[in-house]
Amino acid sequence: MSQPFPRMPRMTTIAFVDETTAGDRGDVRHLEIFEERLPLREIIRRRIFQEVAEHNAKNSTGFTGLVQPGEVEAALNGKRNTSHRVEPQRQFELAVEAFGRNGFLVLVDDRQVEGLDEPVQLTEGTEVTFLKLVPLVGG
Repeated sequence: MSQPFPRMPRMTTIAFVDETTAGDRGDVRHLEIFEERLPLREIIRRRIFQEVAEHNAKNSTGFTGLVQPGEVEAALNGKRNTSHRVEPQRQFELAVEAFGRNGFLVLVDDRQVEGLDEPVQLTEGTEVTFLKLVPLVGG
């Protein structure tokens, strides 16, 4: 009697989008994953590494990721012209710092995820929204 083949993990595509409290909504981007659950920290890491890889491959001007390169990196690259390579690990660290100081919130299918180590259930079509908080003028 033959053994059945082991079940291979199925790839799932999730969507992520940036929004602001002012109502601006960026383009929906997609990320392919094999896991059904990941901590928020890992979702952020994969998103950052994907967008940095895309930026570096295009060698385009103006990095438009979740967080912008730090001041030193921006100065080295020329304030608005970030056509040089962006470092994914540094961008990830900046994103974690920004999340920690409430620079953005993360909603998974309209449910807020509050901790970086909180596990997130991911299914085909899950939408992860990165809600960037816009500071109030004068306060």
